[in-house]
Amino acid sequence: MRLIAIDIDGTLLDSRWHLPEANRRAIAQAIDCGIEVALVTGRRFDFAKPIAEQLPGPLTLIVNNGALIKSRDGSNHVRHLLPRRVARKVLGATPGFRIGAAVVFDRPRENQVIFEQMDWEDPGRKSYFERNREFIAQATPLESCLTEDPIQVMFSGPVERMREVENTLRALPLASEFALAVTEYESRDFGLVDVIHPDCSKGAALAEWAALRGLEREQVMAIGDNLNDREMLEYAGVPVVMGNCVPGLKALGWRETLSNDQNGVAVAIEAYALGQR
Repeated sequence: MRLIAIDIDGTLLDSRWHLPEANRRAIAQAIDCGIEVALVTGRRFDFAKPIAEQLPGPLTLIVNNGALIKSRDGSNHVRHLLPRRVARKVLGATPGFRIGAAVVFDRPRENQVIFEQMDWEDPGRKSYFERNREFIAQATPLESCLTEDPIQVMFSGPVERMREVENTLRALPLASEFALAVTEYESRDFGLVDVIHPDCSKGAALAEWAALRGLEREQVMAIGDNLNDREMLEYAGVPVVMGNCVPGLKALGWRETLSNDQNGVAVAIEAYALGQR
């Protein structure tokens, strides 16, 4: 094993969004053994960075569902932005889903996430808003923020509503001009649909990074729990799903570790990368 790719939410973090000490120790041990570790997440870099800072050693961050590959210090290795003309068309085709819609940019700090309509007290988004307040701005109409190519257009809200967004987007004549990364948390009725560059996914980015590092897929292990992890797991030579993963992944018959509240990442690393179980 030369590279371990780990999803953050629902995988590395427990259900309270804390990093279990057992997971941190297992990652440290893997790095000490010469294994590279990449955090592969739908989060933006600045939203993933506080998690990376709790981990030791060099780390690669594959963020925004594969649109960007960065070092711990924020420098870019790979960058696949969504053409602004496509973002504009997507927004124009989804006027009924503006609540919770945002455009996300690769910017140093302010104005990274632009909303048109926001409800700061929305129970599904309140925690995200509070943790990202300094990065968020508003623009009306939302299209007016497209002064440069964004990373993505992001939709968030109740699961069934997000399934409507997904179906609407997949039916568009321009559907070949973008890719979708879908994440669902049915237990809290919250979902995300990210519209990204057509060549992007967690799996495509992981494959690109492995190639740049001179690695074969058989040398790569991936651990995930949600729908947007599927391509990453399909690419990896050793795919591992969490005990709390969505049914769509569980049904694929991959190796399964314990849940995120049972240190499942540590268990998987010890069993399949370090050979301790």
